[in-house]
Amino acid sequence: MHPEILAQEGYTSVSVKESPARELFPGIRLRPLWTGADGAHANLLEMDPGTSWPHRDVHEPGPEEVFVVSGTFNDGARDYPAGTFLHAPAGSWHVPASATGCTLFVFYPEG
Repeated sequence: MHPEILAQEGYTSVSVKESPARELFPGIRLRPLWTGADGAHANLLEMDPGTSWPHRDVHEPGPEEVFVVSGTFNDGARDYPAGTFLHAPAGSWHVPASATGCTLFVFYPEG
């Protein structure tokens, strides 16, 4: 490590373990990680095995970007294993589910 190199102003970090989990639906928890001044935000979404969203998840006002950290995520049509990146454009929708359980990094660049 180089002590003369410092993080730039505004650089942010958070421990996932320290981010409070909020239950959105039974067995589905959201952990907020970061919110920008323009409304962009990043979250960790945890889905227990056998859980699903009770309705369509519509991506408004902007797109949704997802990285499957662990487990297998299903968008209502197909399975995506850990290591998969998904980009859902604004106005698109899916019905999130997971037979095995999964952890997702979810980013909303436009809020």
